[in-house]
Amino acid sequence: MHILLFGGTSEGRELAEWLAGEGVGVTLCVATGYGASLIPSDPRIRVHTGRLDRSGMEGLMREGRFERVVDATHPYAVEVTRNLRTAAENAGLPYQRLLRDGAVEGDWICVSDLAGAAERLTAVEGGILLTTGSKELAPFAVPGLRERCFLRVLPSLDSLGRCLELGFSPAHVLCMQGPFSKELNLAIIRQYGIGALVTKASGGAGGFWDKEEAAREAGCALVVVERPCQETGRSLEELKTDFKEALR
Repeated sequence: MHILLFGGTSEGRELAEWLAGEGVGVTLCVATGYGASLIPSDPRIRVHTGRLDRSGMEGLMREGRFERVVDATHPYAVEVTRNLRTAAENAGLPYQRLLRDGAVEGDWICVSDLAGAAERLTAVEGGILLTTGSKELAPFAVPGLRERCFLRVLPSLDSLGRCLELGFSPAHVLCMQGPFSKELNLAIIRQYGIGALVTKASGGAGGFWDKEEAAREAGCALVVVERPCQETGRSLEELKTDFKEALR
């Protein structure tokens, strides 16, 4: 059996390692060299690095002898998931979506997108800790808001470059690789005088609850960007069960 697995998420890496341990060959597709560097060396895991459009995905699916496609991309990567579904259908391969747990409810500020978060933050005092990645920072790169933002992004040249191109101060860019404990989040909030922490509803695997607990203990506002859509799919444990049955 050989699986085509898309996604550099923690769940995707865990599934790839688990499949390799079960003797299954995996081609794991990640967007960046940094994502590839996080994948442990294993003879059963082949890493494909680089972003693919729909035709590129379909071409890869057709050239390999894959039994199925697993989509473990980030829950906010809506277009990537849409392209993967279509490419798998066109290539005649079964498609499965690995869903990250993400049911989050509580007393915080909910917004539909990052532009909405930026708008709400004009009324919040203190520093702003952005933990939503480096790709969608433009709404915060405006006078009066940009100076207050501290950006926690992945330690890659691409991430740092995007921050600096938008005019954020190098002293406000925190290049770090997670996971981040509640204690570390709390230390950052206190160190930089953070009055609001911005996060996506990324669930436990994305460190949401550690951020939520730290913000609550520090008396810091929590701004949550809701997921763009409701998806159907399988949890990591459910997918492992599916594969166990298929390997019998």
